[in-house]
Amino acid sequence: MGGFAGAPRLSICQFARQILSLSLSVVLVFVLAPIHLAQAQNQEPPPPPPQSAPPSYATQTPEQLDQLVAPIALYPDSLVAQILAASTFPEQVVEADRWVQAHPGLTGDALGRAVDQEPWDPSVKALTAFPAVLGNMDKNISWTSSLGDAYYNQQQDVMNAIQTMRQRAQQDGNLKSTSQQTVTDDNGYIEIAPANPDVVYVPAYDPWLIYGPGIVPWPGWYDYPGIWFGGPYLSFGIGFGIGWFGGFGWGWGHWGFDWYHHYPIFNHARYFSGSRTFYNRDYFYRGGRGFAGSRGFFNRGTAARPFEGDRSAARGFGAARGESGMRSGAFSHYDHGGESRTYSARGARSFGGGGFHGGGGFHGGGHAGGRR
Repeated sequence: MGGFAGAPRLSICQFARQILSLSLSVVLVFVLAPIHLAQAQNQEPPPPPPQSAPPSYATQTPEQLDQLVAPIALYPDSLVAQILAASTFPEQVVEADRWVQAHPGLTGDALGRAVDQEPWDPSVKALTAFPAVLGNMDKNISWTSSLGDAYYNQQQDVMNAIQTMRQRAQQDGNLKSTSQQTVTDDNGYIEIAPANPDVVYVPAYDPWLIYGPGIVPWPGWYDYPGIWFGGPYLSFGIGFGIGWFGGFGWGWGHWGFDWYHHYPIFNHARYFSGSRTFYNRDYFYRGGRGFAGSRGFFNRGTAARPFEGDRSAARGFGAARGESGMRSGAFSHYDHGGESRTYSARGARSFGGGGFHGGGGFHGGGHAGGRR
């Protein structure tokens, strides 16, 4: 009996201890939980996973650069400078070409005053005097953006390519002084300038034929009327009067070249592009944006330094008003190609009396078939 009487008391004691242990555990949970919660809230969130590096610029080979500059290498120096500078603003080129087409009646000072109000780079404004050149850059926008990319990242190489192509054309007898232009040799550098300082002739030629064999046509190139001629030599037709440009700070007289130092000149100093289209590449790469077909945006390869490492190139002489880089879908409202309907009429009027100045006429430069 005595043994059995003690058993219940032992069980009750054990049960009481278990109840007490459980109660203390519950109390500790309620006491410590806010502390752990506060500590968790004060901790920094984990860093996001690192983004992959954007594709770097793929350095173009000399052969590729020859192909790239072939369509403009035989233009007068100041016009080449304007084209290279404007190619770093491809969206503005498209907008300017549409603007020119929408204002066919503007000429001379009236045209200059209207253009002066637009928020474009000075180079783009200057090209409104040459509607066929501007239209070609618009129609062949992939080439234009690739030219701007190469010029921005390999400026000296692009300058060398232009001189190489001029030498090839000269050796083949296709580049010489005429009544429309003067071709001179300055310590090994070939310079091209208008024979008449008030009238500029844009030579029409086949860029894949004029230099001899070995120049492959640019993929999808369109033979734009007014600057393309199918013969094996330069053809001169329409002369563009530029005398009225004197009153505008972006006109013809403000452009040129320093071939010895390998850079274009604007306002008597080296031109630096204020474009952000090619400089802030990581912004466009992350969003998957870019010009369709522009090799410069999607190639991977050896990194290049903008303007040969000159950091001031990112600022330029002053970014155009409202310029903030290329926007996503920037070309969604365009038809991706300039029309040719206005080039002849605008050119014949020469923007203020320049008119057609002879030069042997225009020998078949109106070919519009294009290479597809």
